[in-house]
Amino acid sequence: MKIKLTLTYDGTDFCGWQRQKKGVSVQETVEDALFKITGEKIKIVGSGRTDAGVHALGQVASFSSSGGIPPEKYAKALNTVLPAGVKAVKSERAEDNFDACRSAKIKTYRYSAYISDTVLPLKDRYATMVTDYPEIDFSKIESAAKLLVGTHDFKAFCASGNSSKTTVRTIYDLKAEKKGADIDFTVTGNGFLYNMVRIIAGVLIAVGRGEFSEDDVKKMLETGVRPMNVKTLSPKGLCLLKVEY
Repeated sequence: MKIKLTLTYDGTDFCGWQRQKKGVSVQETVEDALFKITGEKIKIVGSGRTDAGVHALGQVASFSSSGGIPPEKYAKALNTVLPAGVKAVKSERAEDNFDACRSAKIKTYRYSAYISDTVLPLKDRYATMVTDYPEIDFSKIESAAKLLVGTHDFKAFCASGNSSKTTVRTIYDLKAEKKGADIDFTVTGNGFLYNMVRIIAGVLIAVGRGEFSEDDVKKMLETGVRPMNVKTLSPKGLCLLKVEY
């Protein structure tokens, strides 16, 4: 029986989604919890491998089980043994050929930052602090964000270590929103390269500060080259919001 599982987690204390030799991963934690409730050694497949420190509101995983637990009851059963940092939101039966990774069509991420000269403990776990010097012009951020919507070669927006066969991706929507001192970038696309959203957020903030121009953004898309002064922002500001199939 194939199960589709929706998970939420605080990635701060995890070494990422994928099971690794060093550190505790989300995958390992959920697989251990499944063993406790089913007695089966189950391997789960996630929709994507979120990095160390990255959070999720709607990560999706799939697995097969021959246990007697009804599909819709797995979430509740898992939550009795899962630690506070990761919980199951929903479980349901899926088609036998469903694969949380291969079947995914659209993903939405949010990158969060806040403007401050002082680290704010109640925000800093889930957002990256940026100073307002040089002063941030949010209208420039909104204008530059529009350049990234559509199908482009995002080679300049991925970190070294990317293993994808192609760097062409489609961004369906990119919203930049500012509420007081809080800035959120919500990006929806058909897939994302290694560190792509974190680099996009870094580029747009640099544009807002006047350190980077719209022409520079266009040049990155055209040449596939990322300037040395463009930062890959911290993983703690990134959250996988939802996966669509």
